[in-house]
Amino acid sequence: MMKEKVLSMEENNYTKVIGLRGYYFIKSYEKPKKNKVKIRKILEETVRKVFRNRDCSVVVFFEETEKEILITPDSPTEEIVKYLGKSFLPK
Repeated sequence: MMKEKVLSMEENNYTKVIGLRGYYFIKSYEKPKKNKVKIRKILEETVRKVFRNRDCSVVVFFEETEKEILITPDSPTEEIVKYLGKSFLPK
């Protein structure tokens, strides 16, 4: 059962990209037929809904410093509020 949870977490990895002009969320998809990785912008509401249901993790990426921080639903509340906002706190 734990293995299934880990696999489902891998499927729902989102990235929050923070730059000088603001931020946006992305998700990468693998296209098996073409062996390509496709990246799409995702609405914040979608990421929030999945994160609050404890079904994903979010990597916060800072464009200027290229620093990455992994945030999961089990992360400390202070980190979730600091990097994602109060609305992302799990139920």
